[in-house]
Amino acid sequence: MPDVTVQGVDVPALGLGTWRLTSESCERAVREALELGYRHLDTAQAYGNEREVGDALAASEVDREDVFLTTKLGNGNRDHDAVRRSTEESLAKLGTSYVDLLLIHNPMQRVPVAETLRAMDTLVDDGKVRHIGVSNFDVDRLHAAREAADHELLTNQVQFNPYWDQRELLDYCEIHDLLLTAYSPLGHGGVLDDDVLAEVGDRYGKSAAQVAIRWCLQHPNVSVIPKATSRTHIAANRDVFDFELTDDEMERIRRPSKVRALTGAVRSRLGV
Repeated sequence: MPDVTVQGVDVPALGLGTWRLTSESCERAVREALELGYRHLDTAQAYGNEREVGDALAASEVDREDVFLTTKLGNGNRDHDAVRRSTEESLAKLGTSYVDLLLIHNPMQRVPVAETLRAMDTLVDDGKVRHIGVSNFDVDRLHAAREAADHELLTNQVQFNPYWDQRELLDYCEIHDLLLTAYSPLGHGGVLDDDVLAEVGDRYGKSAAQVAIRWCLQHPNVSVIPKATSRTHIAANRDVFDFELTDDEMERIRRPSKVRALTGAVRSRLGV
């Protein structure tokens, strides 16, 4: 599977997101993703599934060193001591001595971001974390976080899809050699009924979902982590490297719409 390289670091271009995956369904999805060639896994303390991700990784024949593993600090674990304590707990649940990437999950005001990042820097120095980054930060907050950290931030993980294309943030990441990790590339399922994506997909024998993932991947400095539960969908999300969208198709697919993006998010939370 291809990599995206930023700051000299190779990150698999496609990974498995595990938000809202729990218990046996999470462990099974991770195990099957690894069997199908995925080498990039994303979890978080807030997801409550780090143990399942770790169990699947331990049961796999894939070497730990070959997997790029990300977790994120919960909102209640932002002061210096909580960062270190909770990361140790995450490592124990994941069954590993290090994670490849540790993120601040969301911006918040209660604890200064500089304090959180200082603790994350010490974890890098101790070898428990290889890279650090943030999630759901806008450009101004991302810039401030970069200024506050001793170690360079590797990524900002944000929602990124044809309806929410993060153009300003993407430009910033490209200029500063940062990775944009794209979650919800399917617009919380909104792309599945998209006529434009379906029409483009027909030309390549691909689904609307595959076209949306390919659209994300063709942007510079972007790695994509779609969530999937079934083996069929996990495999389909992987099969996006055998075609390439034209410049015209890339522009046609891009249709920023807060209404579509927010509607998809609401539908996802309601489970409809």
